[in-house]
Amino acid sequence: MPEQIIILNSAAIQRALVRIAHEIAERNESGVEVVLVGIQRGGVPLARRLANLLEGIWNHPIPAGSLDVSMHRDDLDRRVAPNVHPTVIPFDVTGKTVVLVDDVLFSGRTIRAAMDALNDFGRPIRIQLAALIDRGHRELPIKADFVGKNVPTATGDDVAVRLSDEGNADDVVLLETKQ
Repeated sequence: MPEQIIILNSAAIQRALVRIAHEIAERNESGVEVVLVGIQRGGVPLARRLANLLEGIWNHPIPAGSLDVSMHRDDLDRRVAPNVHPTVIPFDVTGKTVVLVDDVLFSGRTIRAAMDALNDFGRPIRIQLAALIDRGHRELPIKADFVGKNVPTATGDDVAVRLSDEGNADDVVLLETKQ
């Protein structure tokens, strides 16, 4: 059984999201051309929360959508059957600054797949990346623009982001594997 270590509790998650929202606002001036796209599954509730925080900062609604990357992954041939979730992007991304939102950034392969999938919906002027947790171990040259917390991990460890939007208490847990 892996050992569980709490990385972020509910209050720490909220502080990280508030900080990320302010960093997004600082980098993007008025926010009129900013849209958020959460990567299924964990990035979707985080994108909604960030949209609400940004609405309070910019005083106008920030569009938020969800993106499934299952069919754009480079390991599709190694999986039994992809677990497909809905993609809902009810706005045009062409000419917008798209902030991709994910819960955990690891190898970078999910983000590469997300950028490929996003091209099916238009051509953004810019893509930025927000991740609640960056655990390192990149296999591709991808770096988050906005990070809630950097967490050094072993490659065999797992990071679980559990959110109240999914029926859990808000927390982030490191599941360490015993070597």
